[in-house]
Amino acid sequence: MTGQQPIRFGTDGIRGRAGELLTPNLALSLGYWVGEVLRQTTDAPQRPFIIGQDSRNSSDMLATALAAGLTAAGFEVWNVGLCPTPCIAYLTATTEAIGGAMISASHNPPADNGIKIFGSDGSKLSPDLQKEIEAHLNAGLSLPHTEQWGHLHHRPELLQRYRHAVQAPLEDRQPLRGLRVVLDLAWGSAVSVAPTVFHALGAEVIALHDRADGDRINVNCGSTHLEPLQQAVRETRAAMGFAFDGDADRVLAVDSQGRVVDGDHILYFWGQRLQSQAQLPKDLIVATVMSNLGFERAWQARGGQLVRAAVGDQYVHAEMLRHGAMLGGEQSGHILCRHYGVGGDGLLTAVHLATLVQDSRLSLAQLRDQSFTAYPQILRNVRVEDRQRRLHWQECEPLQQMIAKAQLDMGDRGRVLVRASGTEPVIRVMVEAEQQSVADYWTETLVQTVTAHLAA
Repeated sequence: MTGQQPIRFGTDGIRGRAGELLTPNLALSLGYWVGEVLRQTTDAPQRPFIIGQDSRNSSDMLATALAAGLTAAGFEVWNVGLCPTPCIAYLTATTEAIGGAMISASHNPPADNGIKIFGSDGSKLSPDLQKEIEAHLNAGLSLPHTEQWGHLHHRPELLQRYRHAVQAPLEDRQPLRGLRVVLDLAWGSAVSVAPTVFHALGAEVIALHDRADGDRINVNCGSTHLEPLQQAVRETRAAMGFAFDGDADRVLAVDSQGRVVDGDHILYFWGQRLQSQAQLPKDLIVATVMSNLGFERAWQARGGQLVRAAVGDQYVHAEMLRHGAMLGGEQSGHILCRHYGVGGDGLLTAVHLATLVQDSRLSLAQLRDQSFTAYPQILRNVRVEDRQRRLHWQECEPLQQMIAKAQLDMGDRGRVLVRASGTEPVIRVMVEAEQQSVADYWTETLVQTVTAHLAA
């Protein structure tokens, strides 16, 4: 590792361009040190480790190298193969596994990849364990010699355990019988399981981008490019559509008119459902700093509480545990419901939203009309290649002064959020206001400020 940039866990594991940051050597070393660090956390160190991957061309390489590091540390490795990230979280939490890893860069383009690590409870590793692993990686030491080799086992049948867990609470009554849905599988992990689950629950499925394709994963499709799904829903007269990201841990929906139903809407609908069933403690939902003010105020008008976490499902999860909340998520479509699991799960969310709509005897479009009016919200990304400038943007005085001016101008009728992305080399600028013109003005002003003082 000598001479390479320091390895850092971001908001969703280690992520970067395959072959540059994410090399076979890194994955080999990471596998070894993840194994060694996790071994210290248990009294039963011989437990297996589970690996899954998305469809990217580099995923086989990274999964193989990671498994080599783990077997060098003496671990049995179960490789599930192509599967959603929540499948690995579920299997890690419900088997004797000591931990798990998912090879994926989520919604990023095909050339990127990433490695997400899970503990034995299915949650992302704690910051302390991540720092310990980083310290070993950055030390640049050769792997210690050992003859206690582990073994690699290919276990694709484990995917069926996850599939059964998603559909089992609902399949007896086939709640989606007669429902026509369009699924955009983004050429990624969702192809391995989503159509099968929707069929099993009675739905008529129209699938887009429905095979594993490492050259096209997330390209002009999936949860970050909703246009193909919107067009297909309208043309096929489907009741609704769902778009997954590359590793299927998040989902966005569209109604029969092609209108977006984002994570805020999903939290609002699912929150109402749980509230009516007395399954939402304190009527509390955990959202993030990105969630729309219109959603927050509408939920408060129902007597609910909303707590905001930092962006990233691990931060949402932490706040849910801290407050005893059962429902939380992100506007981008990471939804966590602790009644069913410990992490964001796009397929589980899609199935439960579709079931909720069917049970309501209303269409998704009608539910959307009855929910809340979102404030105009604009999100712009400014590419900032210099890592130090990007991570220490708060020290830029001209930007801080402009943010203060914007907040003063909008008062309680809007808000500003500027942050460094944890997954891409960009500064994200979000402005939300009651009036579109105000949001437009301050977004452009702040983007220009970031460009002039950080991106130049």
